[in-house]
Amino acid sequence: MEINIKEVRIMLGGKILLDNINLSMAHDEQWAITGPSGSGKTTLGKAIAGKIFHRGIISFDTAEKQEINPKILLIEQQHQFKNRSNVQQFYYQQRFNSSDAEDTLTVAEQFDDTDQQLNKYWINFFNIWPIIDKPLIQLSNGENKRLQLAKAMTESPSLLILDNPFIGLDKEGRSTLQEGLNKIVQAGTKIILFAPPEDLPSCITHIAFIKEGKIHFAGPKDNQPMLVASSDDDAIFPTPLALQKCYATSSLPFKHAVEMRNVNIAYNGKEILSNFNWQVKKGERWCVTGPNGAGKSTLLSLISADNPQAYANDIYLFDRKRGTGESIWDIKKNIGYVSPELHLFFDLGITCQEAVTSGLFDTIGLFRKPGPTETSIVLDWMEMLGISAIKEKRLNQLSLGEQRLVMLTRALVKSPPMLILDEPCQGLDAQQTAKFKNTIDLICKSTSTTLIYVSHYSQDIPTCITHHLQLKAGKKIEE
Repeated sequence: MEINIKEVRIMLGGKILLDNINLSMAHDEQWAITGPSGSGKTTLGKAIAGKIFHRGIISFDTAEKQEINPKILLIEQQHQFKNRSNVQQFYYQQRFNSSDAEDTLTVAEQFDDTDQQLNKYWINFFNIWPIIDKPLIQLSNGENKRLQLAKAMTESPSLLILDNPFIGLDKEGRSTLQEGLNKIVQAGTKIILFAPPEDLPSCITHIAFIKEGKIHFAGPKDNQPMLVASSDDDAIFPTPLALQKCYATSSLPFKHAVEMRNVNIAYNGKEILSNFNWQVKKGERWCVTGPNGAGKSTLLSLISADNPQAYANDIYLFDRKRGTGESIWDIKKNIGYVSPELHLFFDLGITCQEAVTSGLFDTIGLFRKPGPTETSIVLDWMEMLGISAIKEKRLNQLSLGEQRLVMLTRALVKSPPMLILDEPCQGLDAQQTAKFKNTIDLICKSTSTTLIYVSHYSQDIPTCITHHLQLKAGKKIEE
């Protein structure tokens, strides 16, 4: 398949997102599109897939395969799904409630029985069998990504467009995906991959670099020059003075932020955490690692008051035992939290300022009017994180990387005594990641904030980390 993109231009709300895009992809070329967050990469992918309106020409020459209507599939960064009533009306905490999950389709029900041999091949390849009976709502971010990839390949597409497919995958998962993409290409499917340069599989032959809606380089992978992957505006790091203006020191007295004693969590008879013991003392900074499905999301849900099974276990948060009369809001007011799953269920129709403000009230959306002091706090944090310019924009008008930066600001805005940051740098470009890590290091250096930080990427882990918890199959791995 040859793809020709000529003078493509895309506008949204009077703003030019892509301008004068010209690319020619020969049938034996596999392309990767790279660039900073918000540069227009996802928009281009949707245009090629025919998902959004564009000016200019995008044409496909499939003469070598004699295809009249080639099958083009786009796998987006985030996947929304519906319940058995065909309504998308799930809420975040529902994924941890086993009774509510009954209204969700299972992984097995996502596969058509038309070609069982093909299904079996890709289910095996992406290691879907361990989660085959799991409700979709209970999938981790990485498990969801593996499912979408396996499901797409059972449809035998001529062109597969993947928007940051490595996000949420552990090291083994990324390696498996790279191998899988190589096999997909060998089988005759063309791919266009939107991903950072460090994740590109060997089958990629050409690269296009997009910045601020324009192509700055397009050509063979081996000929690419050194390119700046972020805008100059992101280069200013927060200062101690700026942090002092934003951060309000917590007066909450406690010795242990988290204490778990012989915790056991299971869903439908499947053990997720087994006889799990863990202590997090005030001011400690923990990094939690482990493969997809190791139990990290479940562990965090017990701390963030989102998992009802916490009441059946011996768990203390801020020196108070769960189930002794406290409300979930009593817990959440002391925690700043962000995760890929929380982002997935968030109300994207509100403005960036409203989204950050919701962090003061621990709601997924904004349902009350903030006072002048609260508004001032929000604006100070947005200024420090460099997102003041987009405060009036709605989240659904932003790239996923920009949305994630807003969600991170939301987690910090109330200066909580404990931060739980689950894959916080997903979707951020290199400069945004460096800036955010610098902010976390600055907070931990200047305050007694307790930190629980989850990441599959060692380069995304801040230097302030003092302790390490490694999980595998719901148990601690002793180093």
